[in-house]
Amino acid sequence: MSSQSSNTQTTPTEHLLLIRGTHWDQGLSADEMQLVMGKFNDWINDLVQRGVHRGAQPLLDEGRVVAGANGVSVTDGAFAESKETIGGYFLLGVSSMDEAVRLSQGCPILAYGAQIEVRPIAPICRMQAFVNALEHEPALA
Repeated sequence: MSSQSSNTQTTPTEHLLLIRGTHWDQGLSADEMQLVMGKFNDWINDLVQRGVHRGAQPLLDEGRVVAGANGVSVTDGAFAESKETIGGYFLLGVSSMDEAVRLSQGCPILAYGAQIEVRPIAPICRMQAFVNALEHEPALA
């Protein structure tokens, strides 16, 4: 029986960029902020021009964590230190981790302490891939 435990059955065609660090702008003057955001918008426009930008959204600092059976535990955020908090995401239509990383490296807010976590998008979740594989295995006698 094949018990594939990863969710990389096919080559991913999209990658998610998680922007970490919600206070990278602290200490910047209004003029510096305007300059950085201009560069940030140029970076985004470059992703659009390349045809790889699939979507992006900023995230608010507030939120809740739902856990436990039937979601019995609901707690308010903050979820991590501000340098680790996810401030937003970009979805890129690129098929290689190397390309997603290379494009991420052009993000100007990295110079101010933000970080970008690059993750490939799986076609299905690991657990569903496992169940699908089991359903196609011959029964053991």
